[in-house]
Amino acid sequence: MSTLEKLPVTVITGFLGAGKTTLIRHLMQNPQGKRLAVVVNEFGDVGVDGEILKSCAIPECPAENIMELANGCICCTVADDFIPTIEALMALEPRPDHILIETSGLALPKPLLKAFDWPDIRSKITVDGVIALADAEAVAAGRFAPNVAAVDAQRLADDSIDHETPLSEVFEDQISCADIILLTKPDLAGPEGVARAREVIAAEAPRPLPVVEVAEGAVDVRVILGLGAAAEDDMDARPSHHDGHDDHEHDDFESIVVELPEQSDPAELVARIERLANELNILRVKGYAAVAGKPMRLLVQAVGARVRHQYDRPWQPGEERRSRMVVIAEHHDIDPAAINAILTGVSEPAE
Repeated sequence: MSTLEKLPVTVITGFLGAGKTTLIRHLMQNPQGKRLAVVVNEFGDVGVDGEILKSCAIPECPAENIMELANGCICCTVADDFIPTIEALMALEPRPDHILIETSGLALPKPLLKAFDWPDIRSKITVDGVIALADAEAVAAGRFAPNVAAVDAQRLADDSIDHETPLSEVFEDQISCADIILLTKPDLAGPEGVARAREVIAAEAPRPLPVVEVAEGAVDVRVILGLGAAAEDDMDARPSHHDGHDDHEHDDFESIVVELPEQSDPAELVARIERLANELNILRVKGYAAVAGKPMRLLVQAVGARVRHQYDRPWQPGEERRSRMVVIAEHHDIDPAAINAILTGVSEPAE
């Protein structure tokens, strides 16, 4: 990574017990070539112990790349704790490729995103995506947290938390801020519980969001890292109550590459990618496109039906102007013929 590139950061939110640490351990052990760093935000001895993660350290994520912030909410200690921690990680040799931030279970994610606008770091890092974990059984039962007593203990351990805020509002804020929802412990919830939890999430989400069932933190890294969401620039799409004050393993996901002809209109390409999410349950689309009459390459990043695109660099002399999209979804949702039909606009997918 060039030092001029913004360092991507993924924010991982969700109540205590939803599985955040389990997910991070999985990412640490399956980094797919990325050198990771981790920031764990804790309140004293309540919550996740960073030493658990340090015990899982591997060459791609050594112990010195794992840092704890135990002095309260990150967004309330920006100058004293957050900025120095981020700068220390960025100064490591070799420099991390990606930073994971695990929030406290009661932290509201949107104020944290605002911390990324701090002058000392806003030109150096970007929020690649916000991942919200939700316990399927607890959500289906209307408890939202798997262990309400433990969450209450965490709430009382920090004076900066609003003790009167209902758990339902914290849950809604976590969902509203997310780019992807990971529905954990689906085996405990059972099919009916999972279906109910999906209904609750859909009702609370301000926009259609991909929801992926995850057991034991095992999710394909390609699904949640590299989203390119630039969430710090997308605040209006993430409303908050406080504005103004079945098991899945790696082989359960599949990707295909679709070659496209030169595009005449980026808006038409965006519309076709939106159809992939809405009609075929595609989780992610990412790639490059050549646009007629444009000297620059079009970068495309989609999470569900939310599509971001921008011209990222000129086509190089002698470089073939190719359009290629990587499409990622759960295995049973990958239908190459239907995907190709929608993306190329050649024909409608077969019924």
